[in-house]
Amino acid sequence: MTTDRDGDLAERIARLEERMARLEGAEPPAPAAQAGEHQVAGPDAFWALEALKERADDAGAVLFTGTVTLPSGEHYEWQQGHPAADLLADDWSQAADALTALAHPVRLLLLREILHGARTTAELAAHERLGTTGQLYHHLRQLVAAGWLRTTARGRYAVPGERVVPILTVLAAARR
Repeated sequence: MTTDRDGDLAERIARLEERMARLEGAEPPAPAAQAGEHQVAGPDAFWALEALKERADDAGAVLFTGTVTLPSGEHYEWQQGHPAADLLADDWSQAADALTALAHPVRLLLLREILHGARTTAELAAHERLGTTGQLYHHLRQLVAAGWLRTTARGRYAVPGERVVPILTVLAAARR
């Protein structure tokens, strides 16, 4: 029995096979990554970039996407794209609060611990590097205010699903 999803999948596979046939005859683009950075080798190295270029206007676009299964078993998939002209025209100072919230080692550690399954203030307070209870609450408030965390119940915290891939994207971008 074929469902709509199966038909949709077959159509997507057919389109991908057509694109691959076109791409196999072409020289792959020169790598844009610096030496030592992780990238997929071979003709599929820039598959996401090529798909983005097909949809973007002449000014270009920025896309980040990910599929993540956390150590706690939760699974998230996310994609977000923006025209480059919009990003370049934006008032970047509006991003300062969100970026500032991430710009502290304790807050990054908090996010990491929460993504690994520690959800209560008691679990977080047990971590030796997270400081005193007062410091812990200060950092949690900063992350909640910036939208990187939300309270799910009294004393329980979670990273909103729509923020999981963006956090990991920021961390990936910060790698050297």
